[in-house]
Amino acid sequence: MTAIETARAHLEARIGTEIGVSDWITVDQERIDAFAEVTHDHQWIHVDPARAAAETPFGGTIAHGFLTLSLASQFSYDCMQEMPGQVMGINYGFNKLRFLSPVPAGSRLRGRFTLTSVRQRSATELLRETQLTIEIEGHDSPALVAEWLGLSIFSEALD
Repeated sequence: MTAIETARAHLEARIGTEIGVSDWITVDQERIDAFAEVTHDHQWIHVDPARAAAETPFGGTIAHGFLTLSLASQFSYDCMQEMPGQVMGINYGFNKLRFLSPVPAGSRLRGRFTLTSVRQRSATELLRETQLTIEIEGHDSPALVAEWLGLSIFSEALD
C-alpha cells in the first residue's frame, strides 16, 4: 500500500470524529491593534476602547472577524499531524464560513476540529474537509464555524 493510500484509509476511518482541540490563544488589545496595522482595518469598534465601550453593546472593542479566522492556522498546528509520506499541506479554502459571536478584547480562543470528509484528487493529493469551530472561553456560542478544506500533498518517490 502506498503512503497516500495508507493515509486515506486512516483518515476515512476518522470521518465524523474529533481530530483535536487546540491550546488557548489570548486575543488582547495589543494583538487587535497589530492586526489593524497589518490589514489597514482601523474601524473604531476594534481599535478605540473608549468609544467601543460607550457606543456598542459589546462593552469594549472586539477582534476583527478575519483576525479570529487567521488564528485557525495556529490552531491546526496544535491538532493536525503530517502523515508519513506527506511533503506539505496547503490551505485550499472554505466551503462555508460563519462569524457567529463577537470576540471581546481579552478573550481566549481555541480551535476544535472534526474531520468531515476525505477524497483522493490525484496520485499525490488528498483533499480533507474539516469542521472548524473557534470557541470563546466562557461563552456558549462560538466565534465562528467553518468548513475548511486542506490539501495534503504526498511525494510519489516516498510511496
